[in-house]
Amino acid sequence: MSTETSSISTDKAPAAGTPGSGLPLGTLIAGCFAVCLAQIALAMPATLNGLFQEDLHPIGSQLTWISDAFLLPVTVLELTFGVLGDLFGRKRLLVGGSALLVLGELVAAVAGGVHQLWIGQVIAGLGAAALFPTSLAVIAAGTHTARDRARTITIWAAALSSGGFIAPVLGGVTGNYGSWRVAFYVVAGLALLSTVISQLYAHNSSAPEGRSLDLAGQITVGIGLFALLYAVIQGPTDGWTATPVVIAYVVAAVFIALFIAAENRAASPLLRLDLFRNRAFAVASVVAVVGMFSYLGTAYATSIRLGPIQHQSPLRSSVAFILLNSWTLLLMPFISRILEKVSARWVLGGGLALMGIGDFIAATLPVGDRALTSLILPLALVGVGFALTVSSITVTAVNTVPVHYAGMASASTSLLRDFGFTLGPAVIGAIALSRAASEFTAKLASSDLAAQSKAAAAQVAAEGGPLAVNSVPAASPPGAASPFALEALGHGYSIGFVVCGVAAMVSCLLALVALRGGSAESVA
Repeated sequence: MSTETSSISTDKAPAAGTPGSGLPLGTLIAGCFAVCLAQIALAMPATLNGLFQEDLHPIGSQLTWISDAFLLPVTVLELTFGVLGDLFGRKRLLVGGSALLVLGELVAAVAGGVHQLWIGQVIAGLGAAALFPTSLAVIAAGTHTARDRARTITIWAAALSSGGFIAPVLGGVTGNYGSWRVAFYVVAGLALLSTVISQLYAHNSSAPEGRSLDLAGQITVGIGLFALLYAVIQGPTDGWTATPVVIAYVVAAVFIALFIAAENRAASPLLRLDLFRNRAFAVASVVAVVGMFSYLGTAYATSIRLGPIQHQSPLRSSVAFILLNSWTLLLMPFISRILEKVSARWVLGGGLALMGIGDFIAATLPVGDRALTSLILPLALVGVGFALTVSSITVTAVNTVPVHYAGMASASTSLLRDFGFTLGPAVIGAIALSRAASEFTAKLASSDLAAQSKAAAAQVAAEGGPLAVNSVPAASPPGAASPFALEALGHGYSIGFVVCGVAAMVSCLLALVALRGGSAESVA
């Protein structure tokens, strides 16, 4: 790894009360507020899936695309925004990213159909793509020891998780007493506030040495990741062997290979591939994808279970997401201390094991069980596991590279984390809905329902799948088949929880086996 000069920073001397050496308090506040905002915007639609289903009537994969339309630009463009922050200053990206979120949330709030909602989500996702890596990089660049960085990154991770805690409350209250549109207006207001805070209080920092726009890398990774995610999301609807899906997989393979070739040849690469020769960084990267897939897959399966399947109110659904997302904030002092004293592999392994156990318990819950108390144990285990996992992954990845690579490491860690987030709803939705559709078809064919009801239910299922059948009025001809749809959906999403649990356990074994040594290395 080359020995370039350390990060050039315009940060001033540390402010009083700053938890990390050299990190101004205003920068810490601006960075934490920005990542909290981005996570609110990311997580909030999950609590509103039931209302989207009732109001906009999405079919097939359209409901999945509401979440993934936001996550797609986040995943594809985080490396690019990491470079832009290093070259032109991270404060500009904090301000610009928040402003884009204002615009995207307003477009979504006035959406008259699912397609405009997607457009708003894409614009908001562009803003979040700037905020996730930049908020971490601007904080990491102001700290110069493993201990200080572990503390500030724990605060950053708590802010990120707080966004996941606030989002369901916001979605639940506004959805229950107003409409889903109000939730988007509120997030737009928070984004405007973040724009002002970053403009007034964030100190600028950059690291332009050895960095360039690397257009070849940006184009190839953007096309490759977009094609891959498109294929994963559309596969269940169009068919895995459908021509567009197969073409998308081929395009993804070709352009990801071209990205690797371009980065190996570039004088100033978008992503230094030799970072992955560092075992801790490489393991943290793999665990970030698989572990975060498990977490957001769990959150997505929970949202579908409570909303479109059980038709519970957004306010009741928000309780489940509070259980999932509140623990990082509550456990922040404990996590900060344990990351200083305990090997990262034990923190990672323990967190992932808790997530796996929680998912396996959730998979055993009957779909007819509407009691929120039944979800307390499994979702609390997943939430505590996520709190341990997200902090330790970030610290491991960022602390194991020199400080002048803070922007690159922050961007790559954010990309991998959010790539896992993007895969969660897509893969779990694909597995659960395909399994539910096949089981519903079999049960309907073997049932003793009247021919008229069978035909009507089959027609509804052909248009919108078992979710549509589950939502029709019980007194209507297709409504007679709704118990079969409910049972099939419960079975399908139970399999989804099992898949999330297996992913978490595989990541746990990888962390325990592949990581060695202390909890952190010096990064000064």
